[in-house]
Amino acid sequence: MSTQINSYIAANKDRFLNELLDLLRIPSVSADPKYKNDVLKTADAVKEKLISAGADKVELCQTPGYPIVYGEKIISESLPTVLVYGHYDVQPADPLNLWTSPPFEPVIKDGNIYARGSCDDKGQVYMHVKAFEAMMKTNSLPCNVKFMIEGEEEVGSANLGNFIKANKKVLEADVVLISDTSILANNIPSITVGLRGLAYMEVEVTGPNRDLHSGVYGGAVANPINVLAEMIASLKDKNGKITIPGFYKDVEIVSKKERAEMAKAPFSLNAYKKELQIGDIRGEKGYTAPELTSIRPALDVNGIWGGYTGDGAKTVLPSKAYAKISMRLVPHQNSDKISNLFEKHFKKIAPKSVKVKVTALHGGEGCVTPTDSVAYAAASQAMHDTFKKKPIPVRSGGSIPIVALFEKELKVKSVLMGFGLDSDDIHSPNEHYGVFNYFKGIETIPLFFKYFTEMSK
Repeated sequence: MSTQINSYIAANKDRFLNELLDLLRIPSVSADPKYKNDVLKTADAVKEKLISAGADKVELCQTPGYPIVYGEKIISESLPTVLVYGHYDVQPADPLNLWTSPPFEPVIKDGNIYARGSCDDKGQVYMHVKAFEAMMKTNSLPCNVKFMIEGEEEVGSANLGNFIKANKKVLEADVVLISDTSILANNIPSITVGLRGLAYMEVEVTGPNRDLHSGVYGGAVANPINVLAEMIASLKDKNGKITIPGFYKDVEIVSKKERAEMAKAPFSLNAYKKELQIGDIRGEKGYTAPELTSIRPALDVNGIWGGYTGDGAKTVLPSKAYAKISMRLVPHQNSDKISNLFEKHFKKIAPKSVKVKVTALHGGEGCVTPTDSVAYAAASQAMHDTFKKKPIPVRSGGSIPIVALFEKELKVKSVLMGFGLDSDDIHSPNEHYGVFNYFKGIETIPLFFKYFTEMSK
């Protein structure tokens, strides 16, 4: 990194941190309509920060949902263009009682910023804004840059596809740079080269036409909660394999060679179990924990409810029971196809004593990004410079549907250069992001721009 950029970051370190804390104070929860004004306020804040950093043509691009913040700095048509993607919306903070501090009142403790969105993805988005500012203020931006920061990633990015299709010319780029992933450890840098896809479903099981007295009717009338539990339990066999017919048809079989390369990444099963306070892992037999969360598909219940859940007792046989079920998919599995297979199977296994409704909420495709590209080489060199170690390529268990969408619509590959940690509790109470990681990202991003420009010549 140039001495000028280094000095600028050091001189503005406190401001960079305080600005992020201000952004984290806005509860931009896209899933809950009561936070609509806060989500819009966050979009405005991101817009203003891009303008003050030096971006041109910064605007809020309206969609049927929340706006997309777009900005750019075009130096020369002869130079390469980096498209930076991220999202300013965050997950709901529930359950609030499990937070050690209020989710939208950020605090710094033990070197970590505790707040909803600190890692996913406000903290990582803001690294790019500040890195861009540092390059602009020191006249060090080596190539063109475009920003596309959306506000609906946490609810499936329903409007992003249409926006991209309608703005292909505007969004033209040589690479997409995304920081919404993690590294293995603060002393073991890594670059994500694979992501799982997602099919997210909601099921409704209806028994009798109204809630009934469990004493009068219990034992004769089907309890939809009992039935739902049985149906969910049947979705996996004793070896942890998913029982939906056709589910594994398109699953990519990773070679022994690649699995051996993956196994070189540091991992301690005992430390993993200790950190999570679990007695053992549980998943498809024949695979390690890192493999189960990256190269194999998964099915999990994300929420289940029905009947009476208040204080005390109420002897009710409920009319309805519900569950939200997500399936993490591997490359070549199609989310629409899997959603249809799930719906067909779930309805088929339902007993005649209940009626079943299945709704596909959202989905996205998995992907594998190349490790032999100029962009990957630039990211690897940039991280090597700041971490003093060559980053390890790893596959992640998470889903970023935009990666496959970019490749399909813009014909451009992505580089997933994130700086979070798997232990940052994203989507959970007490989400946090290391101050070290935040500034390491700000330091590394300008180097990516530098090396990508040089290597693209």
